Amino acid sequence: MSRSAAPYHHGNLAEALEAAARELLETHSAAELSLREVARQAGVSHNAPYHHYGDRASLLASLAARAMAELVEAQQQAADASGDARGRLLAVGRAYVEYAVEHSHAFALIYDPEVCVPGDPSSTMADLIHANHALLAELVAELWPQADEQGRAAHAAALWSTVHGLAQLVTAGHLPREAVAPALAT
Repeated sequence: MSRSAAPYHHGNLAEALEAAARELLETHSAAELSLREVARQAGVSHNAPYHHYGDRASLLASLAARAMAELVEAQQQAADASGDARGRLLAVGRAYVEYAVEHSHAFALIYDPEVCVPGDPSSTMADLIHANHALLAELVAELWPQADEQGRAAHAAALWSTVHGLAQLVTAGHLPREAVAPALAT
């Protein structure tokens, strides 16, 4: 099947399909998405997705990269809007959890090991992962300037684990949203 980048009759096919898939991700998990359902949501023929995406996995990979870009941007904006190092770190943590809560299926897709293979992400996803790690490393260096590289890596892993765990617990309904700020502030 061809994978043309030419605009579709009502706009750009890839953008229309991704927008439709993102809309579906607001209420359905990635496992529930099919190319046929995405095409229906976009108002195109059931074969139209194959003109841009060879298969469902390609669409999911593109959606995961878009979601990761949104997550990184939300965290960067939170950091930029805050003052001191501790405030920046807390704001980034809240932004991470807030993104997960507001876009739970897209957030889950980011970390789906079948979509973003641990240790072997796509080049697009690798760049986004690097940007996310760089932001966290910058914040850790601000808070613990005396720590060596190994110590900073340990702090970063602990902080990421904390916010990711909070995100998972809140999205699953085990913790209320209101628990996030006090948990991060301790």
